[in-house]
Amino acid sequence: MTFEEHCKESVMKLGKPFEEVHRWLDKFAHSEKYGMKHRKVRHHLQGIKEVEKLFGKEAALAARMHIISDLKLEGWSEENDPFPKSEKHYVSMGLY
Repeated sequence: MTFEEHCKESVMKLGKPFEEVHRWLDKFAHSEKYGMKHRKVRHHLQGIKEVEKLFGKEAALAARMHIISDLKLEGWSEENDPFPKSEKHYVSMGLY
């Protein structure tokens, strides 16, 4: 999903866009080192916990929605697949 799509989903479900959360999660998206493989860095349970520390509990909900939306683009199934716990776990699941 794009930044705009993540913000729109947050507004629809949580009442505000949470731009700072989406920017933080996707900070490495355009880096030479990671590109689209940036998701392994913060798109997991540890990333959500960090968002909560930085931005609060409601922001953690926005982070979880963001991550789930992106995971689904990778073929992840909420019903059948575990939620990634860390970068190592994310990669071990075959996600990038």
